[in-house]
Amino acid sequence: MQYTNFDSTAAYRQMADYAARFGFDFKTALDAERVQQCQAPMAGGLCYSWAAKAVDSEAIKLLQALADEQELIAKYKALLDGEVINTGEKRKVLHQLLRGEQGQPVIEDGKNIGEFYRKELQRFCDFAGDVHAGKFKGSTGRPFSTVVQIGIGGSDLGPRALYLALENWAVAEGKKKLDAKFISNVDPDDASAIMTAAPLEQSLFVLVSKSGTTQETLANELFVKEKLKRAGLDSSKHMVAVTSETSPLARNPAYLDSFYIDDYIGGRYSSSSAVGGCILSLAFGPQVFKDFLSGAAEADKMALDMDILKNAALLDALIGVWERNFLNYPYTAVLPYSQALSRFPAHLQQLDMESNGKRVNRDGQPIAYNTGPVVFGEPGTNGQHSFYQLLHQGTSPVPLQFIGFTESQKGDDVTVDRSVSQTKLKANLVAQIVAFAKGQSDSNPNKDFPGGRPSSLIYGKQLTPAALGSLLAHFENKVMFQGFVWNVNSFDQEGVQLGKILTKKVLSGDSGDSALDAYSKLLGI
Repeated sequence: MQYTNFDSTAAYRQMADYAARFGFDFKTALDAERVQQCQAPMAGGLCYSWAAKAVDSEAIKLLQALADEQELIAKYKALLDGEVINTGEKRKVLHQLLRGEQGQPVIEDGKNIGEFYRKELQRFCDFAGDVHAGKFKGSTGRPFSTVVQIGIGGSDLGPRALYLALENWAVAEGKKKLDAKFISNVDPDDASAIMTAAPLEQSLFVLVSKSGTTQETLANELFVKEKLKRAGLDSSKHMVAVTSETSPLARNPAYLDSFYIDDYIGGRYSSSSAVGGCILSLAFGPQVFKDFLSGAAEADKMALDMDILKNAALLDALIGVWERNFLNYPYTAVLPYSQALSRFPAHLQQLDMESNGKRVNRDGQPIAYNTGPVVFGEPGTNGQHSFYQLLHQGTSPVPLQFIGFTESQKGDDVTVDRSVSQTKLKANLVAQIVAFAKGQSDSNPNKDFPGGRPSSLIYGKQLTPAALGSLLAHFENKVMFQGFVWNVNSFDQEGVQLGKILTKKVLSGDSGDSALDAYSKLLGI
């Protein structure tokens, strides 16, 4: 198995040659037969449709050849087996192991890492059960009614997106146990708003920092502790930590308990760990989180198929490479037609852009081709009244990733003009797919739609925990496969470090940089 720059492969040259003479017009090719045929099964009852993508049978053959030449499945298996894939930090990458073993047992210094993850899963699930049973209560003896997560980046975006995704479902199914809130921004207005709204006597705080030194998170922890102290509450009876076993937060009497992850779990890939599992188990019960993990594990298993037409994550990744490198589309919009997924695009921004926003390969050498796209999004139909104007009639086509469900989560609906709102939502979704693909000719240039705007669709019956796990794993695996194609390290994030270093210089009062000092003066530092 070899790691090779994308533009050094035979597949790259073949795809570039084909792109130069590519004449497939999916505007006219998009019909009932193509919609039925261009689908790939996913886990959790979902399905991936690529009928409205600018790929024909020849392009599919080339994408399969690319997957084979770059040994994408072999590299995925190596990751699952515990090889050092994160070359920048010389670490294993084991977030899939949190969902169950798909490869060989991973042993490090005599320690079975899978067993460690299973033990921690059971520990925080047991803790959640004890909270629900009233074994743990606040310092005034009142049971907990609210859980608040304190974290930033991967310690906030994924867990927050997943909580919002399942909240309505849990209410409808009678599964909701606690309200959940999140504090992330070091802006004190963020923490202040949550602390004002939360019932402090009945609030349990989950402090999430793998290193135990994250500046924003520790600042917010002190903010919360000060508020609890002023309210006459003992913070040690209102707070747990999610951290590494070597951090200062571990086995610390300032917390009710500490739950552990390790350096093999990157922040943006940590929602399957205690980072997401602790708050989701507290909010909805441990079984809901385990069902979520089950959907993700099924997706991880399906991602091992070498046939790209049977591997939705791999196919999605390869079509994205085709669009990024040969159709020259620098953006991707994620458009969930589900209010429950309102924060899912924000999570995918970090997942994709922090992973594959790289200009050097996994050995640190500069590369001469495009890598990760800019990712943005908003739920439909809100986005239709916001940025869809540019998507339909702007000068640069943007590939679109739609997500939709046949049923709402709560089933609470009303009939207006002979259809319920869920039907209207679905009608808007299918209308947009076809409108983007086929466009509309009009003698009035302002009403002329060029079409030819490619999109995919992930759809299923309902957004359940298993479906959500499948959805999360699909995008994680898509990003992983694209990183393997581009030969970048998708599992470090040095691009976020420089700003942190300069922030410390500013706060020290002696930055040694006149520009830093001048901007600091403007903002009253």
